[in-house]
Amino acid sequence: MFRLFHIHVPKPVFALALVDSLILYAAVELGFLISYVSYGSLERGLQGASGLGVNDAVFIAAVFFSAVMMGLYQRQFIIDLKIAAIRLMAANALAFFMLSIVVYLVPSLRIWMSALLPALGIAFIFMLAARVVFLRVADIERFKRRILVVGADAQAMEIAKLEDTGSFRCVGFIPIGDGPIHVPDHRLLRRKNDLLGEFQSQDVDEIVVAMSERRGVLPTDDLLACRLKGILVNDFWTFMERERGQVEVAALKPSWMIFAEGFTSTTRFQRMTKRFFDIVVSLMLLVFTTPVTIITAIFIYVQDRGPVFYRQERVGLYGETFFLMKFRSMRTDAEKDGVAQWAQAKDPRVTALGSFIRLTRIDEIPQVINVLKGEMSFIGPRPERPTIVEDLAKHIEYYHYRDTVKPGITGWAQINYPYGASVEDALQKLKYDLYYIKNYSLVLDFLILLQTVRVVLWPQGVR
Repeated sequence: MFRLFHIHVPKPVFALALVDSLILYAAVELGFLISYVSYGSLERGLQGASGLGVNDAVFIAAVFFSAVMMGLYQRQFIIDLKIAAIRLMAANALAFFMLSIVVYLVPSLRIWMSALLPALGIAFIFMLAARVVFLRVADIERFKRRILVVGADAQAMEIAKLEDTGSFRCVGFIPIGDGPIHVPDHRLLRRKNDLLGEFQSQDVDEIVVAMSERRGVLPTDDLLACRLKGILVNDFWTFMERERGQVEVAALKPSWMIFAEGFTSTTRFQRMTKRFFDIVVSLMLLVFTTPVTIITAIFIYVQDRGPVFYRQERVGLYGETFFLMKFRSMRTDAEKDGVAQWAQAKDPRVTALGSFIRLTRIDEIPQVINVLKGEMSFIGPRPERPTIVEDLAKHIEYYHYRDTVKPGITGWAQINYPYGASVEDALQKLKYDLYYIKNYSLVLDFLILLQTVRVVLWPQGVR
């Protein structure tokens, strides 16, 4: 695994994305080749021979980003080939829609149907075949990072449990000191020399220190020697953050947050770029959803002659409150007692139309107004009601840290965890929110935006 724009990318996934890019290039070239339209008759995006390359690039970008939106680079969504095939078909349909818009806006980038349809068909077949190979090859030892774990207690066992679903392989666990051993005996390595020697003899890529108690027993000199040789050395919490996409709240300390890499989302430059991103995306969404917005507003009013919009106080940046806007999806007397409540599964307060607009996330569209006003960001932690925040802060340490960035319509927690309606759910989502705050980048925002399409099309935990 390596890091790209603050994003941890498993090597097999990067390899699959690279293979897909080559497949897409070959597919569009074959599409042109078997088309009855000759190369010479194509309307080229640029003058000269480079024009065809622009058309190729537009096709590759449209299908590739559609595949990202459909979650086709997440192992949990491609492990079943039937699901992979369905998502690939959805990605091709979405790419076709995107290319139609591009051609409408920039006619010179047109790819003739006689070439486009065969190219999409070829791409589907070979991208599905690539995933068949991926499922057979990705678990081979040489495709996974080999790690050496220093420690054998409960933390080390957590790593061992994650091994089957992770992108790494533990070559062994080295017990240190006289502490408890939780790792099975057959996984233990009895150290015969220094850690540098063990590292070289076991041919590993990384050393992970997983020891609940380090005082007086941590092999500092050996670890320092490895680090000075350019060997990657990580502690347990950093390793788990990378593998799970979460910041473990139990490991949080003010000193760690002060010195840890990341937490740059509050710098002036990051705020400016994020604000620009918010405005551009929000205006585009407003334009493309105008027909849906008008129809939804009419249906809500006709349903019970009640208000179309629902305004609710939420906690924003640095604890300041604002009124969040949504299409009304509940009865007008949903909270007649004035007590804030979490939405429950099959909530009786939700209207028939409300169930549909919640399922399709249409009810979230008016929040674009909050984004344009600067009260929210498009990507960020989900804003909660003041009374709920106050209650959660009593039970979850560091809960207020999520308010150091603007709340968002969608976010890292929303695409990785279903709707939460308990303190435990709030804790799990906080782990994802803190990971987002720590590892923020514009590229991460863009990837979350693409993955949000997948969540909308395959609703997860909607209530």
